[in-house]
Amino acid sequence: MKIKFTVLIFILLGIRGIAQGPDFPGIPNLTPSVNKNPASSSSSVIVNSAVLPTENISFDVKSSRRENIHSQTAKIIAEDMKKMTKDEEIRIQKENYEKAQEKENAIYNFPSLSEKSGAKSYYEAFDKLSSLDTDNYSVGEANFIVENAYFDNKKSFAKFRSHTKETVKLLKRKMSELKFDTLSNSSKNLMLFKFLSEDMNVKGKTHKALKYDFEDYMGKKDWSKTFVDKLMEKGSGQCHSMPLYYLILTEELGAEAYLSYAPNHSYVRFMDEEEQWIDVELTNGMFTGSSLILESGYIKSEALQNKIYMNNLSKKELLSQFYTDLANGYIHKYGYDNFVFKTINKALELSPNNIFANMIRANYDISRFELAMRNLGINPRDKEDLQNIRNYPKAVFLLNNANERQDKIENLGYEFMPEEAYESWLSSMKREDNKQKSEEIAERVKIINAQKQKERAEALKKSPPAKKEEKPKTNEIPKAWL
Repeated sequence: MKIKFTVLIFILLGIRGIAQGPDFPGIPNLTPSVNKNPASSSSSVIVNSAVLPTENISFDVKSSRRENIHSQTAKIIAEDMKKMTKDEEIRIQKENYEKAQEKENAIYNFPSLSEKSGAKSYYEAFDKLSSLDTDNYSVGEANFIVENAYFDNKKSFAKFRSHTKETVKLLKRKMSELKFDTLSNSSKNLMLFKFLSEDMNVKGKTHKALKYDFEDYMGKKDWSKTFVDKLMEKGSGQCHSMPLYYLILTEELGAEAYLSYAPNHSYVRFMDEEEQWIDVELTNGMFTGSSLILESGYIKSEALQNKIYMNNLSKKELLSQFYTDLANGYIHKYGYDNFVFKTINKALELSPNNIFANMIRANYDISRFELAMRNLGINPRDKEDLQNIRNYPKAVFLLNNANERQDKIENLGYEFMPEEAYESWLSSMKREDNKQKSEEIAERVKIINAQKQKERAEALKKSPPAKKEEKPKTNEIPKAWL
């Protein structure tokens, strides 16, 4: 009975899949053997047929499972290693690309000047200009934004507005005193012209006419010499600040006038009561005609066809010029970098034929090409050495850009006007015949305005009086009812 009990235990363990029989204490080790006892022999057969074969099968299954696990693990590790290797290759490629880009940027692009003191003011000014309605904005505000950037945003717009409003109050008072028609655009412009070009008594004080500042009038040494801010403070300006100041006051006065350009020059135009255009030359305090502008000798027919000169700027075209002035101020204060490129492209987007914007873009392209040539060790003024740029496609691209911009400027009809020629032309305006012509224009405008004013007054007298609107009757509720 003892042997049978032992056999039963092993059969059960074999069925559960135990690979190797545990060493149970007190139970004899059973091994296959030949026993003369029939009963024992019968028991041995059971052991040989039930226990041993089961142990061999369990061992093979577990071994196979281990091999599968090892195989899967090895496969996962191999895939992970492959992915890690690929990721590392991508990282190295990206790093090498970035290094190559940095190297190329250093060769072909201007270094950023954004960290310079005050440069942030220019980025803010760009954003402010971008927020303006291109067809409906304040000329005074736009000009203040541009000039204030140069002063690191330290100027007060409230003070600027106070000055312009006070000046316009004086103008209106003077118009009433001289019996000018306050509803006439021509009369408003005539009053403004007299205020800026003549000494006059205002509120018991002598108001001095604006003076032309011949010292550094192009702002080469001090760019702020071209500003309206300087004109308002010093009472003197030049052909950039004077017309802008006129437009700012015109806007505040509720009148209409336009900015126009000539070679190296800007001036104002307005339409009189007979629908003729009057040119306002503030540098000499004169009214002029188109013939005097053409006398400069540097205005081609192509320039007139492309409207780069002697053309009334729209609000959109004037905003283009404010972007151009912003870029110009940045260049004078810091130099060239991507801000100039972005700003001048915005100016050209608003007015593709803006000659001053095109010229700044041309100077930018040329300067960028010359920077690349220095970095590549190529002399662009040596024709033989210049042939080496064929090995540098980016350099060829920059050269083509510069040449295309130069071609566009020439096709627009631009012709360079030397400073001496410009100064000589300005002086010619002071000739006696031109002064006389200016006086004749002023007198004619005054007479026409007076006549139109009289006609309007007579028409007003003949017209039936306007009926007063009757207010609807309301019946009050007696307090006793409340």
